[in-house]
This record gives sequence, structure tokens and C-alpha cells, in this order.
Amino acid sequence: MTTFDNPAACPTDAASIGGASRRSFLRGALALLALPLTKVAAAAGTFELFKTFQTPEAFLAEAFGATVPPASTLDLDDARQSQLSGVYGRRYPQARLRYWRAPNGRTAWIFDDIGKEGYVPTTSGFVVQNGAIDFGRVLIYRESRGEQIAERSFLQQLVGARASGNGIDKKVDNVSGATYSVKMMQRMARTALMLDSLAR
Repeated sequence: MTTFDNPAACPTDAASIGGASRRSFLRGALALLALPLTKVAAAAGTFELFKTFQTPEAFLAEAFGATVPPASTLDLDDARQSQLSGVYGRRYPQARLRYWRAPNGRTAWIFDDIGKEGYVPTTSGFVVQNGAIDFGRVLIYRESRGEQIAERSFLQQLVGARASGNGIDKKVDNVSGATYSVKMMQRMARTALMLDSLAR
């Protein structure tokens, strides 16, 4: 719904849709088109470009409680990139990646992946402890379908997963209409396990 600057100018019936009101409406519509898409969404309130299930701050609080350890940095040199690309499916797009490690060795990772080439990145967080996935969360999902992968019932399937070749050792049920997203989450879980091993 378009919000008019002057409520009195908002047409209320067919008879009042005259030249002045029509021009006012067109000016408002053209102004929306000139804005970046994120501002159009905020102004028009008609759609969102992504869905946030959990903020990074909330994810880290869930992982570590009230005392979140300071962020560390993993340098992804050529040797590490070579190992990582085997499970991530391609070279990681950054040379450095932030992560968090508790004194007991528990690590948390926040990173992006795509369901397939041309898809929009999904941001997820994974907690690894003793070489296994403790839990995973979808933080921001940016596709138009397949958001069922963010449900706790789906994510529960990843709990306890360990590395098995370039994949994980747990069977994960497919979600109708979200096959690529399901495969992406398995790949992200395996990537988190690899990152944890590289950071030791």
C-alpha cells in the first residue's frame, strides 16, 4: 500500500480520482521506483528481500551463553583453501574468516553458501565440539522457497554429524521443493567441520 504524504489527497472513491490525485499517485509511484529495492520494501511494506531467523548475536549467545569469546581469525592460505574446496565445492571467496572458540574447544562459525549457481547466498551458523556438529542454525534465508531448512526439526538431523569423506556421516531427509537447500545445509555442516579442523 502506498502511503501518501497528504492523506487528504488519497482518493476515496471513483469520482475523486481526478487529474490532481492521479498525478499525486504517479509521483509517489515514480519516487518508489527511484529508490533502492531495500528502501522500496521499507517504504511500501509489501515484501522483504530476505528472512532473518536469528541474528549472529543471538546465535553466539545460544552457542556460548552470556560470555561470548572474542573473535579469532582463520587465514585461508592456498594449502587450507585446497583442503576446504574439496568439501565446500569451490574456493572459499575470502582469504580470512572470523570464528569464535571457547576455552573447552567449542567453536562457532558463521558463513554463507548457495544452493546452486545463480542462487542467492544463505547465511548459517554452526557450532562444532569434539569433531561433531553440536547444532546448526539458518540465520538469514534469501531464497523464495525452501525455508523449511531453518526449522528445528530439520536442523536436528545435523546434530552429532561427523566428517565422512567430503560429506557427513548422517542421513538427512530431503524437503520437497528444497533439494538444493538441503544439500547446501549438509555441505555447510561438513564445511564447518573442516574449518574447525583447520583452526586447531
